[in-house]
Amino acid sequence: MSFDGMVTGAVVSQLQGCLTGGKIEKIYQPEADEIILNIHSGKENQKLYISSNSSHARLHLISETSANPLNPMGFCMLLRKHIQGGRITAVHQRDSERIVEFFIDTINELGFSVNKKLIVEIMGKHSNIILIDIASNKIIDSIKRVSIDVNRYRQLLPGQQYIYPPAQGKIPYYGITEAQIDTILEHAAGNEAKALMSGIQGVSPLIADEIIFEAGMTGASIFQILSHMTAQIGSGKPEPKVYLTESGTPFDFHLFSLLSISDYYQEIAFQNISEAISYFYTNKSSSNRIRQKASDLDRAVSSSLDKLYLKKQRLSEDLLKAENSDGLRLYGELLTASLHLVKQGASKAEVPNYYDNTTVSIDLDPRFSPIQNAQRYYKKYAKAKTAITEKKIQLEETNGDIAYLESVSSYIEKASTVEEIEELRQELVEGGYLKRRKNNFKPGKSKPAPHQYSTSDGFRILVGRNNKENDSLTFKTASPKDVWFHTKDIPGSHVILFSEGKGLTETAIFEAAAIAAYHSKGRDSENVPVDYTQVRHVKKPNGAKPGMVIFTDNRTVYVNPRLP
Repeated sequence: MSFDGMVTGAVVSQLQGCLTGGKIEKIYQPEADEIILNIHSGKENQKLYISSNSSHARLHLISETSANPLNPMGFCMLLRKHIQGGRITAVHQRDSERIVEFFIDTINELGFSVNKKLIVEIMGKHSNIILIDIASNKIIDSIKRVSIDVNRYRQLLPGQQYIYPPAQGKIPYYGITEAQIDTILEHAAGNEAKALMSGIQGVSPLIADEIIFEAGMTGASIFQILSHMTAQIGSGKPEPKVYLTESGTPFDFHLFSLLSISDYYQEIAFQNISEAISYFYTNKSSSNRIRQKASDLDRAVSSSLDKLYLKKQRLSEDLLKAENSDGLRLYGELLTASLHLVKQGASKAEVPNYYDNTTVSIDLDPRFSPIQNAQRYYKKYAKAKTAITEKKIQLEETNGDIAYLESVSSYIEKASTVEEIEELRQELVEGGYLKRRKNNFKPGKSKPAPHQYSTSDGFRILVGRNNKENDSLTFKTASPKDVWFHTKDIPGSHVILFSEGKGLTETAIFEAAAIAAYHSKGRDSENVPVDYTQVRHVKKPNGAKPGMVIFTDNRTVYVNPRLP
């Protein structure tokens, strides 16, 4: 895990400089396992993000704004009651463990000054955020409650005495001596990196491997290399790096350059550790909150699409049968013309076909008379003709639903922020495809923020991020003489090329079409067909779903998807 004791120490060093003396003005809990503290310190406002997620627990400063539930969660309400308005007097790291303590002075309901402590434990699946009363050392509450059934040694429940996690007998990395390192390596049994990790507190597998690698490359002792790392952290000026794979996905990060992996991964430098952590976890797919939040939407949309595909197949089969119903009318006619040849109670009738002078065998229901059998065939024919009209209407509606949900599916796949996911969720709720959640995020809080581009010759382009934004962009933002683009018969975004009173160039049209192809399900294809027309020729039928339009006077170009 990249977030080791060294990284924790660097984060604490940064927070000590930024947050000590700061006032906690607002507290939010966007998810069940994370909180955000808005802190006014000096002349600046800081946002402290704390996560106890089992796969990517961490704490660091952030700059972005997160969406919040309409109804605050229980732990958020408790923190607001006990520490909102309080001041952070100190930030400590316990030894070199991944345990960070925030000491907070606040005022209770009676107006007396009281001291609270917010403890962040970063321990994989056991990560937690705990609020305790310093005077009594009792737990007020924790974001994850741990009962005696789960842990006999240490319960994290309101009213219990707070106990630190059990010590593992390791020596903090900043206080270890050369003799102690030699002792640790005596029991290495051929695996020096594992021995370092097992004996030194705060050293992760990544750093243990790096120390051994550097020792082999430079000839320096392990103690010298570890001391150099400790000095970098203690200086308060580490140079954090994030390492990317060839595809641009973050592989790992740390406080300084890592020689053991620098030849294999692209290295990006950051000014401070919080920026590096934010970049790493935001862009790493395995811990990306966006993909996690999108998964249930994707399942709901896929399930609805599967049902619609089956409905379309059955409607198409029924329509085909109905369209081939002329034989029913013929049977009714022939039976009516040959009643004298049909015996009462017969199950079949052989009657002449006066259209082509052949004999036709017609199945009968022996329970009915010949005339009643003829009338039944006429009724089946009339019903089939009515069904043709009804089935065509239903098939058209089904195709519309499929087109709409396929477009939503493409937006879910391309979503890059939590806000986009929540806007798509709200759109599905309004469309009746999802039930409204009790803790749903505030709808309509964020204004439309379409993607913005410029062509090489200076024309402005906007691209919708979802269907509701497509409607707003096409029918509210664009003027009638601007040009509208959309991939032909492929789900995608509405793209508007703004003419702004100038004559459009061929370059602008092809670049806008390439952008439209990029923001569609045809992104990974070549020679994608893209329709374009002036906005005045784009109409929205009554009752149509968001983003669904009809258009005329269009032309089509074939382009390879790309951004300017």
